[in-house]
Amino acid sequence: MSAEMPVQGVPQGVPQGVPFLPMVRTLGLISLVCGFAVTLAYQWTKPYVEENQRVTTERAVLAVLPQAVTQKAFVLGERGVAPAAADSPAEDVVYVGFDAAGKVVGIAARGASRGYADLVHIMFSYDPACECINALKVTKMNETPGLGDTVLRDPSFKRNFEALDARVNAEGTALANRIVTVKHGTKREAWQIDAISGSTVTSKAIGRGLDQSAQRLVPRIRRHLAELERAGP
Repeated sequence: MSAEMPVQGVPQGVPQGVPFLPMVRTLGLISLVCGFAVTLAYQWTKPYVEENQRVTTERAVLAVLPQAVTQKAFVLGERGVAPAAADSPAEDVVYVGFDAAGKVVGIAARGASRGYADLVHIMFSYDPACECINALKVTKMNETPGLGDTVLRDPSFKRNFEALDARVNAEGTALANRIVTVKHGTKREAWQIDAISGSTVTSKAIGRGLDQSAQRLVPRIRRHLAELERAGP
């Protein structure tokens, strides 16, 4: 018995008798409607998402700069300082906190590095007066409850960030010393972070994220500090 030949113009797999072109038009119309609905939903929710992100960021900045009365966001690029915009590269944005007199009380920035489960996101504050990092807040993480998340509540770990050395080198191009996380109980230098036993991976992720961000931004802060101070309210 000869094999059944497909009807010319109709792809194999489509039952004979089904009008092919109307089916394609119907599927195309459904795809168009679905695409329009997705775009409409994105455009409708975008302002709410952006506002939620703005509020979350503002709260994180205030958590590490509690003495600030006002804050302004700037982009620290290679060429200088500019007001931050919604599409500014997150890795180049700093948040300058000012007191009631318009004096800089600290500068906050973000960082992130991979932990055990996912990226560990942080916000930290840099104090130009002491050239140190004096506060840190974990803003987002998915580490193992009871292990990795110990960094959120351990008082001894938080003390690492009361005056963490973040001086720049003589050339002003990077930190004089890399910020590193060391085994619990072995911290000997002001730029070291004493890890938490049982949360070493998360502790190291915080150290890496902090070092990478500080290496990038602190030298720029030092170069443009006078400009940032003049930008106060």
